[in-house]
Amino acid sequence: MTPTEDARLVRLGDALHAAAAADLARAGHGVRRRRLPRRLAAGLVVAAVVIPSAAVAATQLFGADDVARSMPAGTLMLAGTEPKCTVVRDQVEYRCTLTHAPTGEIAPGAFHGTVEATVDAHGIVNGGCRSLDPDGRAWSCYLGQEAVAERIIGPALLGQHSTGPSAG
Repeated sequence: MTPTEDARLVRLGDALHAAAAADLARAGHGVRRRRLPRRLAAGLVVAAVVIPSAAVAATQLFGADDVARSMPAGTLMLAGTEPKCTVVRDQVEYRCTLTHAPTGEIAPGAFHGTVEATVDAHGIVNGGCRSLDPDGRAWSCYLGQEAVAERIIGPALLGQHSTGPSAG
């Protein structure tokens, strides 16, 4: 944390403490105002900020199963293909194999190099995949900016809300 953030957290802790003491006094409890040490107040405020932030961050992390679910969520032709993914670089790159070959938009045997966006459980475009073989059963998938660097999706698409799997 920066010194500015530390100072803001201390002020926030002091304000929370003062408000709680005022509420207790108004409730008629006759509680004598006792000041918390600044470090304790700051620690409580930091915990109140950091713990929920860590929980949110943990929900943003992806594993191989999440990537597998994000493939058919991004494109209709991958529905029913039952992807299974393994980690190449955690949170960045995955290799996925489809149990069933994709059907629909692309002629059988013409999948090599095909790119498709991936969509997370919240309906947000989170990356993309590239087919590694003609039958479309082997894919390299990338999350975040790596999908942009791999030229699978454009930077404007990353992070956008998806209304459902794309087709065509």
